[in-house]
Amino acid sequence: MRLVIGGDHAGFPMKGPVAELLKSWGHLVEDLGTHSIEPVDFPDIAQAVCAAIKEGRAERGVLVCGTGVGACIAGNKIPGIRAALCHDVYSAHQCVEHDDVNLLCLGAQIIGLKLAEEVLRAFLDARFSTEEHFRRRVAKLAELERQAARELGDAA
Repeated sequence: MRLVIGGDHAGFPMKGPVAELLKSWGHLVEDLGTHSIEPVDFPDIAQAVCAAIKEGRAERGVLVCGTGVGACIAGNKIPGIRAALCHDVYSAHQCVEHDDVNLLCLGAQIIGLKLAEEVLRAFLDARFSTEEHFRRRVAKLAELERQAARELGDAA
């Protein structure tokens, strides 16, 4: 699978090992930074990762910050991105199967690398359900995005 990964300075210590793990599983991984512990703003990294997903350079993405919360908020601001903060295996596969999530957010200060490995495997092995009720709900999410875009256009 083609993946994109990014993280801020708080996520940096986990991002590198996660990227190497994903590569060892045979995934193609594009690392969009940051590449040091120098402070950066997580919304900038999230924007780059989400752009790669939207442009089709990656099928899914992973964002790592301190708690994962900021990364998840930033990802969900971008139309077409469905981000989930997952620190457990169940949520990691369920978010893809039921909600067609394409961006996994992790908190480097919350979980260790071993649990992150299990969460990543569950996220990447999961596939969006073909059941109509899940597809209908995700279509409604897309409609919420379109409605918000129209309202922004009206406000301008």
